[in-house]
Amino acid sequence: MLHVLQRIVQEVNDAETLEGALELIVRRVRRALAVDVCSVYLMRQPPGELVLMATEGLDPRAVGRVRMSPREGVVGLVAERAEPVNLEDAARHRRYLYFPETGEERYRGFLGVPIVQHRRVLGVLVVQQKEPRRFDDEHSAFLVTLAAQLAGPITHAELAGVPARVPIEADSGLPLEGVAGAPGVAIGTAAVAYSGRDLESVPDRPAADVEAEVAAFEAAVARVQEDLHRMKHRSEGVLPSEDRALFDAYGMIVGSEALSGRVVERIRAGQWAPAALRDTIRENAAVFEDMPDPYLRERAQDIRDLGARLLLYLEGGGGQREWPQRTVLVGENVTVGDLADIEPKRLVGVISGQGSASSHVAILARALGVPAVMGAADLPFGRLEGREVVVDGYHGRIFIDPSPQVRQEFERLIAAEAELARGLQTMRGLPAETLDGERVALYVNSGLLAEINVVFQSDADGIGLYRTEFPFIVRDRFPTEEEQVAIYRQVLEAMAPRPVTLRTLDVGGDKPLPYFPVEEENPFLGWRGIRISLDHPEIFMTQVRAMLRASEGLGNLRILLPMISAVREVDEALALIRRARMELSEEGYEIPEPRVGAMIEVPSAVYLCERLARRVDFVSIGTNDLVQYLLAVDRNNPQVAALHSSLHPAVLHALRALTQAAHRVGRKVGVCGEMASDPAGVILLLGLGVDDLSVTLAALPRVKWVVRSFTRAQCAAIVDQALDFEDPEPVRRLLCEALDRAGLGGLVRPGG
Repeated sequence: MLHVLQRIVQEVNDAETLEGALELIVRRVRRALAVDVCSVYLMRQPPGELVLMATEGLDPRAVGRVRMSPREGVVGLVAERAEPVNLEDAARHRRYLYFPETGEERYRGFLGVPIVQHRRVLGVLVVQQKEPRRFDDEHSAFLVTLAAQLAGPITHAELAGVPARVPIEADSGLPLEGVAGAPGVAIGTAAVAYSGRDLESVPDRPAADVEAEVAAFEAAVARVQEDLHRMKHRSEGVLPSEDRALFDAYGMIVGSEALSGRVVERIRAGQWAPAALRDTIRENAAVFEDMPDPYLRERAQDIRDLGARLLLYLEGGGGQREWPQRTVLVGENVTVGDLADIEPKRLVGVISGQGSASSHVAILARALGVPAVMGAADLPFGRLEGREVVVDGYHGRIFIDPSPQVRQEFERLIAAEAELARGLQTMRGLPAETLDGERVALYVNSGLLAEINVVFQSDADGIGLYRTEFPFIVRDRFPTEEEQVAIYRQVLEAMAPRPVTLRTLDVGGDKPLPYFPVEEENPFLGWRGIRISLDHPEIFMTQVRAMLRASEGLGNLRILLPMISAVREVDEALALIRRARMELSEEGYEIPEPRVGAMIEVPSAVYLCERLARRVDFVSIGTNDLVQYLLAVDRNNPQVAALHSSLHPAVLHALRALTQAAHRVGRKVGVCGEMASDPAGVILLLGLGVDDLSVTLAALPRVKWVVRSFTRAQCAAIVDQALDFEDPEPVRRLLCEALDRAGLGGLVRPGG
């Protein structure tokens, strides 16, 4: 039976149309189970009817004509209950509904199982027998197993195009689900991203003329670097400088010894240029592919994209493509290069079959203000060219060929967002002060040196979280103390006198360095963050010394210790920081004592917060990881991403306990996760007594608007109500109502 199941699922996956997929299912299942009838009913929205879409055994003329509500018939009973129904004689059941056109009065034994995807009933798979019989457990188990595996292929085939002979609109009114990559909504024309060049298909071949091959490759490198320079120039005024710096980084990678140098080595060893490029890209990409951390693993695709561009020029290609006026870029794996090929004024949305919210494509889309949906693996990308698409980047939803009703609703949302953007401009230059006169510090999260000028020119009170990992990731060795001093000094000096919080190195099992690999079965619970720093004091001391030296004469350095889970870790880290400062004093440096904070992002730190807070100067809550650990939900996993909610009652109780514990010992509390950038979340954080917020640069005006629209007392009252709820949804509704009353309804994520 397992072999039969696998074969049916594979054949359905290969079907080109929904009609073909469904006919294959009923034919194969009828034969495999030796039954008289097999039929498939699909749920159509609107109007919420089950429609007979394919059958083997009933009158084929009934296909498309037999329709019923989920509240009607025994087929409707399966859909209504979302569980199997096994009847010895269906005609005797109180819900039996007779359709003369099917000829099913001859069939009595009935077994129906629901086809479900993400809790939504897509349809019902039915088998029937002439004589009365209750189907045995083997038949039932086979059908349940098959139905569970068919939801994805059926959705894929449905989106590829419905059969012409069944009078049903292409749009079911229900979206395809992915992962929210960049907020916003857009309507546009799908344009499929494809390079036309496949490195893996390059054959082995000896180099006929080594010098000519080297020259051709070097010319390709020059052209790709020109492309990257052009992309950077074209994005000026559209992307912030930190994101435009990404093109410089790619240019350096293309010309690096690890890529160009290795290709030339292989050519001189006898390979022709395309094969030398193929092997080098494979080698470089493999380093990232083996990393458990999703963000770093996705950098492998960046390397492949650069390789495809190089191959394109090696083989004499590289022409310009004409894009639609309102382009929604779609593809199996959309790359940064694909994104940058399009004039920014034409790009309105992005849909990628692979990737997550941490992909560079998603990061750039957020910077561009373009909605993006990642991880939409069920889309038939090859059949989307030229079709109208709605992108809902708030919830990771996609509508193909939307109905007039769906289109109208999203047009309304787009107009509302445009009005909101105009309103946000009025926030610039105003203090982040509540209605009762309490000032709330608004910081910005950062991680690239190139973005510091943009942050300085913003309304931010400083940098609340500067991720120091990038200089470690881009090198093939640990950066020296002098190299780190130069980087940190630029950041601290540019922002002075505003404070800058430098987080110490946060790498490990989930974010390994190429030259310091860590292989673990469960990296998220493994050797990472402060654990590695304390186990390797030579790495930690070098970084801390660099931070302290960089702060000389400035006095705006704050050091943040990541992933603290025990009091001992703080004690040991503080001892090393004191030792580093003492060493530097003996060497003649005059270093002001830095403020040191603990990052609270694991459950154990919640219960130890008061003791931890006594030892440090401030507490910073990383809500992204804290929510993930508290709820045991990987937010980059499409199967469970919807369960990741910072508004979950368990999270709110943890945040209250943290804030109260820190305040009891006189320590300020900040939040540096995504919750601080969510207008609804900001109300709760203000009500909980959080002292400062560190947000994305793009969210700064929205957050300031919320702060200036409430009193602390109003927010505290809302928190008291929220803590009585047992589910995130009523909490979200409560917050949306509060924003509406304050005239800030446009700040709420639609439907969120």
